[in-house]
Amino acid sequence: MADSNNFAKQWFSARQWVPFAFQKKVWAAVKRGESGLLHASTGAGKTYAVWFAALNRFARAAPAKPLTPPKSRKPASAPLTVLWITPMRALAADTARALDAPLAELDIPWNVGLRTGDTSSSERARQGRRLPSALVTTPESLTLLLTRADAKAQMSNLRMLVVDEWHELIGNKRGVQLQLALARLRKWNPQLIVWGISATLGNQAHAQDVLLPQGGGASVQGNVIKDLQVDTLLPPSIERFPWAGHIGLRMLPAVVAEVDSSASCLIFTNTRAQSEIWYQALLEARPDWAGLIALHHGSLARGVRDWVERSLKEGTLKAVVCTSSLDLGVDFLPVERVLQIGSVKGIARLMQRAGRSGHAPGRPSRVTLVPTHSLELVEAAAAKAAVAARLIEPRESPHCPLDVLVQHLVSMALAGGFRPDELLDEVRSTWAYRDLSEAQWRWALAFVHHGGDSLTAYPDYQRVEPDADGVWKVPSARLARRHRMSIGTIVSDASIQLKYWRKGGGGQSLGSVEEGFIARLKPGDGFLFGGRLLELVRVENMVAYVKRTSGKKAAVPRWNGGRMPLSSELAHAVVAQLDAARQGQFTGPEMQAIKPLLEVQQAWSALPGTHTLLAETLKSREGWHLFLYPFAGRQVHLGLASLLAWRISQQQPLTFSIAVNDYGFELLSATAVDWASLLKAGLFDEDHLLEDILASLNAGELALRRFREIARISGLVFGGYPGAQKSTRQVQASSGLFFEVFKQYDANNLLLTQAQEEVLRQELDIQRLEQTLSDMRALTLDVHAIQRATPFAFPLLVERFRESLSSEKLADRIARMVKDLEAAVVKGTK
Repeated sequence: MADSNNFAKQWFSARQWVPFAFQKKVWAAVKRGESGLLHASTGAGKTYAVWFAALNRFARAAPAKPLTPPKSRKPASAPLTVLWITPMRALAADTARALDAPLAELDIPWNVGLRTGDTSSSERARQGRRLPSALVTTPESLTLLLTRADAKAQMSNLRMLVVDEWHELIGNKRGVQLQLALARLRKWNPQLIVWGISATLGNQAHAQDVLLPQGGGASVQGNVIKDLQVDTLLPPSIERFPWAGHIGLRMLPAVVAEVDSSASCLIFTNTRAQSEIWYQALLEARPDWAGLIALHHGSLARGVRDWVERSLKEGTLKAVVCTSSLDLGVDFLPVERVLQIGSVKGIARLMQRAGRSGHAPGRPSRVTLVPTHSLELVEAAAAKAAVAARLIEPRESPHCPLDVLVQHLVSMALAGGFRPDELLDEVRSTWAYRDLSEAQWRWALAFVHHGGDSLTAYPDYQRVEPDADGVWKVPSARLARRHRMSIGTIVSDASIQLKYWRKGGGGQSLGSVEEGFIARLKPGDGFLFGGRLLELVRVENMVAYVKRTSGKKAAVPRWNGGRMPLSSELAHAVVAQLDAARQGQFTGPEMQAIKPLLEVQQAWSALPGTHTLLAETLKSREGWHLFLYPFAGRQVHLGLASLLAWRISQQQPLTFSIAVNDYGFELLSATAVDWASLLKAGLFDEDHLLEDILASLNAGELALRRFREIARISGLVFGGYPGAQKSTRQVQASSGLFFEVFKQYDANNLLLTQAQEEVLRQELDIQRLEQTLSDMRALTLDVHAIQRATPFAFPLLVERFRESLSSEKLADRIARMVKDLEAAVVKGTK
């Protein structure tokens, strides 16, 4: 073994670099054989800290070459020693390049390989014969490796596992899948060293407990504080009656000027549709930028994304309009600054995106916030304050998802088989399943053995069975092949491939869009994708064939997941800014700019405060309105609005329309409501919360939506083989059929229970809802009877109109309403 820090010293000295203290701590901890968690700012040198720790401990320099080398084959590189887990394919390729860089210079006989969904079949075959010394892979690909019968032999020399961007995995089922894989690797090698790397974690202790459930381990904090510069691009004028849903294009001239003054920048949007629109708008504003600006999002073809990432690294692009596809740690050193279009909704996400600029130790990172409507100026001011205070959102691991467990049982049955008692101990060693009950375990075994109580007659659900020695294995090669193709716990929105139309087939692939979007188009319709105006030619076998067109009115593909809720940390920071404004303090350019709006809000009603809960009541031609502003985020407000509407309707027979946004919600009744008498403490009680929430919502439909994902993960439904994929409608129909069968004939099926729990935990965020109710009871209710919509109420009215009006009619109605409201401001009336 090399001397302590030998390789690190050589590499750093050759570049005249001085290691940071946190890097030395990681090197020392790994030398002692310790696992741990490294938390440090983006671009501070985390990768080198952990990679050189591995090289120092496990690598040896190649022996000196003889003067007359024998005519023999090049000696084989070291066997698989380090697994490097990454959450994204794009990050995997970049990481592999970074890990490979020092090996030749330091004469280390290691090789670095990639194993992701993009890995070619020839490379997979090569790895099947011999894995590289260090393998960069994803949780799904690692699980696939573990399903091989020879997996234990292939991993016999594994000494260290690194989980990069741990904060991106800890809070979802992919992270649970990784926990299970880690449990298997630890069983084979109890001395395995495991390190997590993260830049934005609000609950580091929990993150370390999940990664290292056996306890102990080093916690290394990078004390190099990254200089994060957050500023705001102020709009030319302030709308006193803003409404959500803007793309923000009125800020286009200002954004063009900022891009023009930068050598290289990233322009982040929150949705793929928004990125398409902004990319096209920038090109129309500056045609001379063709070839200098690019588009990057997850639905574009792999080749396009690779070209964009390579061009960014080489510094040949002036700007890239992107989504979360470039959030994570790809190293784009030439990028000077980041622009964020619209509210980023969370502090961790903002810091992550800011870190894409100045991605090197000692270089500042700069992010400029571009508000798409006036109220986002308050969010911008709040975000600046929260970033300065490092108020980062926590990430919590899912608890006992049985669909992932069911998938894991089949995977382990493929990997040479398992004995139930031994595997139970292994599964319980993970944080997610630490309190898995005997009843849940027996149910999971029965489910993979014969499909549970309702599927025993169907051979496809008899996936695992014990042999004569009591080892549970997959009995069928067909079922084994089907399971391997289904491994993966992130179920993406059902997508359809886009290809250029060419007679005879085989046209160039452009990427993918949601099948539901294509289903609304007919041949000849135009739409925008990848910055191109395309025309749909035909749809065949889950492929939409298109051709270039011009002059058509373009639809924009809509991908799910665009409505991110405001995080608790950012919401609290927003209320703090409003509370200061309530007391006449408008600190910073953002709050100064939005002062005219807030003054109207205060004159016509009031501003929310840290100790008050603002409620507004209004009688209009539509009926009796209640506007309530808990500032708890869209998801919680949907649950709260439904809950209050249901509780009120239990006291008197009323029907409500509901509208929600991140700041509050509206209840509207067509019949008279005495809001003053109804808004009392009991309305916000947490008693019987679970029963009331389930009664107040179409919980069955929400549970069915969650069950579709659960059915895919647990192997109940199969998406089809390559070239014969099932359509979204087929998959949904199959999921719905299972849902109804279980409800009728297998009501105790634990996957049904899981679907309901996920609705409460993920769709409605029941814990945050409960906390919000508790917070609301502690606040002083500040009720104002208003004569017309206030600046805070107006966006909620628009949200409701959006559901029933076309975009043209909506725009006309908004224009009329704004004109009337502005006239009232000028007159000085309330």
